[in-house]
Amino acid sequence: MKIATLGEIGLHYRIDGNPDGAPVVFANSLGTDLRLWDQVIPLLPKGLKYIRYDKRGHGLSSCPPAPYSMGALITDAERLLDHLGVRDCVFVGLSIGGMIAQGLAAKRLDLVRALVLSNTGAKIGTKDMWEDRVATLRKGGIAALSDAILERWFSEGFRQTDAFLGWENMLLRQPLEGYIGCSQAISGTDFYTPTAALTLPALGIAGSVDGSTPPDLVRETIDLIKGSDFRLIKGAGHLPCVEKPEEYAAILTDFLTAQGHV
Repeated sequence: MKIATLGEIGLHYRIDGNPDGAPVVFANSLGTDLRLWDQVIPLLPKGLKYIRYDKRGHGLSSCPPAPYSMGALITDAERLLDHLGVRDCVFVGLSIGGMIAQGLAAKRLDLVRALVLSNTGAKIGTKDMWEDRVATLRKGGIAALSDAILERWFSEGFRQTDAFLGWENMLLRQPLEGYIGCSQAISGTDFYTPTAALTLPALGIAGSVDGSTPPDLVRETIDLIKGSDFRLIKGAGHLPCVEKPEEYAAILTDFLTAQGHV
């Protein structure tokens, strides 16, 4: 268990692979912790350094009172990479992790040489939608929204499997204040202009049955970056790295190889 003390925040992180290898950094979605990538990382090329972390308010990281800003989440990632001496990483962000990825690349291009924007958008939802969700969360906790969240996360078939229970429990056990804080950060974020100004290799990944960030939203976002590519994983919801880890890892491997990162 590794904790990086970064000002007032302690971030839980994990490093797999070759400690001297080229870095690949993973940022996970709202309501999950760094175990989101458990099935994918063992399938990726050997010799690379794989870094993942729990953003503030999630997993084993610090959970300050809400609200959070997207700027604070980006600064957390920036400070973690500086703390670890990381430069020129490939940054893989899913959902809110993809928003953090966009903001970090716009702020610190020395840290990020290529982006993978998975199941995300330059803007996700509307302010009113997020305010309604936060009000429901304050009243009834994550359980009040869990059924709807899980329907967006996973295909109907996956929701019938034994593995589904573990992800349901992960969601329900995230700190409520952290979930609310990150929801408020998403609510206030619109990255269309800064993302359109990015000039680096980028890949978009979408799940065909994603109810949170549908394929058209992911494609619209990745198309803002000139020369980017887009891949669709059929039959997967918002977390294709869970439902289709082999296909997800193959797509990532192709991208890492194309960038000369392997």
